This record gives sequence, structure tokens and C-alpha cells, in this order.
Amino acid sequence: MSKTSSLLYLDGVTVSFDGFKALNSLSLIIEPGEMRAIIGPNGAGKTTMMDVVTGKTRADEGEIFFNGDVDLTELNESEIAELGIGRKFQKPTVFESHSVYGNLELALATDRRVRNALFWSPDKEDQERIKEALTITRLHDQRDSLAANLSHGQKQWLEIGMLLAQDPKLLLVDEPAAGMTDDETKATADLLKKIAKTHSVVVVEHDMTFVRDLDVRVTVLHEGSVLAEGSLDQVSADERVIESYLGR
Repeated sequence: MSKTSSLLYLDGVTVSFDGFKALNSLSLIIEPGEMRAIIGPNGAGKTTMMDVVTGKTRADEGEIFFNGDVDLTELNESEIAELGIGRKFQKPTVFESHSVYGNLELALATDRRVRNALFWSPDKEDQERIKEALTITRLHDQRDSLAANLSHGQKQWLEIGMLLAQDPKLLLVDEPAAGMTDDETKATADLLKKIAKTHSVVVVEHDMTFVRDLDVRVTVLHEGSVLAEGSLDQVSADERVIESYLGR
């Protein structure tokens, strides 16, 4: 697959910190409309991979292209975000003193100068986007509740909704099931599957039950490189994956 037809294209990406290679000639391709799960032991390079894609960390070498031919290595974090790459970190960061609806309003991808104007209010298109985010995240009944009063799982969903409100082409989601109940974990898998119908999604996760619920192609990272790729059953049966990660 060429970089011109892919949404996200990494080839030979290396990142070193004090001689330690966090990424070691990593190559990875995400197609338009694809959801991919990325698993691997701690220190495998999962977070660094997201850092180089979003411009938080600079690659020492290698190519990173988005949407065909946009060279991400030449752009800063805010320029990359404006291209349509949204990231959700593991710990939810919502505005607790605002309502659910207010959080989604704040997240809207509108011109900041307009948004900060005294009389700015969401137009019809913005309101539709907020409504869609509320529906997908199942937070419609909580729209007027303070974010501080949401459960941990609901805060995670709200943050995913805030990303959705920005209408990114690609969502990078870091351990969305961490700290959730079984029911919340299952609901989160359903939520991400809905989002993946209209967006590309990369999910970094440790919870194998959750990864199985997603039912997508899985990439296993180990020591900064791709160790295996395929369905969860395929990678789970790979001796190298069992030895380095699953430990069964």
C-alpha cells in the first residue's frame, strides 16, 4: 500500500531518548475508514508512536505522512491538530465546572477568534455536531449535568465526544477502557465501533477482552517495532507475541 492512498503512513520511524530506542524503525499504515487496535507490553513504543504522529515528539529518522502526501514531520502540534488528527489521553481531561453540553461547545472546531467573541454561539451546523456527539456517547440525558458529576466511564465518553465535535479524520485513543466497569467497557467498544463507521480510529489498549470486542486488525508493538499484525486470534497464537507480551 502506498502512502498516497493511506490515511496514516509511518515508515522507518526511529526515536531515541538517551540512547534508548523508543521507536526502532517503526512502519505502520492506517487506511481511510479503518479502526486498528495497538497492543504491546509497557515500553513497547505505543505512546511514543502517538507522540510522533501528533507532533509532540520529533522522529530522529523516518517518514510520517497523513492523508496521502502531508508530511507530518514538518508540522507542529497545533498544525497537525488542525489537519484533523485528534487525540484522547488515558486520563480524561474534561472541564468539570462546565456542563456536558458546555464541554462539547468548548471543543467545537470553530475559529477561535469567533468562539472567544462575547456573543458567539453555536450555529445550526455546530448544534447538529454537538447533538450527534451526545447521541453517540449516550450522554444526551446528561447534557445539562456538570462534568464533575459524571462517572469515570462517562467522563471518558465525554472526552471522546469532545474529539468527535472537532470532526477529526483520525482519532488516536489511549486506553479508553482503563478503570471502567465491565458494562462501561462493553459500551465503550460499541461507541468506538459506531465512530469508526465515519472516522479512522487507532486504539491503544491493554484489556484483551475489550480488544476482542472491537473485532479489528491488531498490531503488536515490541521494543519500538511491529512484532505481529492480524486478527486478535492470529497474533495471540504467535509464539513471539506469547513470549514477549501475553506470557502464556
